[in-house]
Amino acid sequence: MTGWISRLMLAAALIATPALAQDQGPEARPLHKRDKWLPPSVPTSDDVLRIPAPAGYNAPKGSFVLVGGRLFDGTGAAARPATIVVEGKTITAVLKPDDRNWPKDAIVYDVTGKTVMPGLIDLHSHLTFLNSEDGANIYSSANLSGVESVMRGVKRMAVYLESGVTSVRDVGSHGDAPFVLKRLQASGELPGPRIFAAGQLITMTGGHGGVHAFGPGYPELGNGNPNAMVRIASGPDEWREAVRIQFAKGADLIKLASEYSQAEISAAVDEAHSLGLPVTVDSETDYIDMAIKAGVDSIEHPLPRSDAAIALMAKKGIASVPTLVAYRVIMRGSGGYFGSTSRRFELNERTIENMAAKLRRAGVKMGIGLDVVALAGTGYLPGSYIDELETFNRIGFTKTEALVAATKTGAEIIHMGDRLGTIERGKLADIIVVDGNPDEDFNALRKVTTAFVNGRLMLQDGRIYRPAHEEVPLPTRK
Repeated sequence: MTGWISRLMLAAALIATPALAQDQGPEARPLHKRDKWLPPSVPTSDDVLRIPAPAGYNAPKGSFVLVGGRLFDGTGAAARPATIVVEGKTITAVLKPDDRNWPKDAIVYDVTGKTVMPGLIDLHSHLTFLNSEDGANIYSSANLSGVESVMRGVKRMAVYLESGVTSVRDVGSHGDAPFVLKRLQASGELPGPRIFAAGQLITMTGGHGGVHAFGPGYPELGNGNPNAMVRIASGPDEWREAVRIQFAKGADLIKLASEYSQAEISAAVDEAHSLGLPVTVDSETDYIDMAIKAGVDSIEHPLPRSDAAIALMAKKGIASVPTLVAYRVIMRGSGGYFGSTSRRFELNERTIENMAAKLRRAGVKMGIGLDVVALAGTGYLPGSYIDELETFNRIGFTKTEALVAATKTGAEIIHMGDRLGTIERGKLADIIVVDGNPDEDFNALRKVTTAFVNGRLMLQDGRIYRPAHEEVPLPTRK
């Protein structure tokens, strides 16, 4: 009862004094850099957690060279002829075309006539989401078994890789499934993009996405189903605990969704930041003011917010992942975003593109995220990614800038800019080879021929690559 009363009081306060919304409640601590005590000589895990690891951690054996291609390195520089040298999981050199200073035993790939570039990043995915193509209704996505969730994710990871996506930020999936998928991919057992997982989306009772927290015998609400993709929390203490649960599972970030009180979101962001985890939020209107006040790191979707909020996002370095293509699919499929208590405003193709253009003009950092997995699995790829790039181009990004948003900026938003997003010496070898010039025509991304993730060949001739089984000798008689 107390939770409902506090929310009614909050709603009344917002109606009475909407201009004060972003001034209510405490501000969370800044993001704590958990690896600041580690010198560069100490190896760590290749994720946001930066856990100390043995030397050579997770590095494949051997080396390879990509020769004869044009390099789009993701830094914003113009494409140029270059040779890329990879040893283990690391890019060790970017050479001029006539320089053959690479390991003698390196595998040489001739990519003449093709473009070599960093792998694409999708900042808004739900790898295990059930949708209409799976025969789902609005409740059933809460009732999957963990095994079924993982299998759905395996299928989608393959399509991502075939489309040139080598990293996904999963901002809400079922139970432990995203962490299982992340671990198997990182070890090389499962081909697909790197996964940066939020775990369960956190919202209040009745909040956006809350229907996906229904238990096995819906219509009862709650957190009784460990395989649900959403966790319900009420009050600041429960929001902190929900964050800690995702951290314990291995989360790389925390995903929150409106509605919430200022005290709730501030508590969640404070807890996440104290643990070294960035926070992204699905929110709109006054709830964006609260998210900015709390100090979130990024805001999803092209939903309404004031010009003052946009200016504060730019000032505070809060990134935007607009997911324009997802809303375009919704508008064209059903004519509008209907039946949601968290979408009570005008929403159409004009409003979403205008909002993205405002963010661009204000200097807000913007990355590419699709969110179409929740609508039609990965069926729209690679067209959905190309559509998002074309929209970025239309709102003021050059083609080069849009591809930088898809690579370098995406890595920065994930908090992996020191290891991913560009092809430079010392970066991890997440590399795709494209038959064409995507910096001139985005449609070239329909022809991704080769992909390496963490230095491992995972796509060859446009098909998923799996190394042949190596027989282990039986033990001999002693």
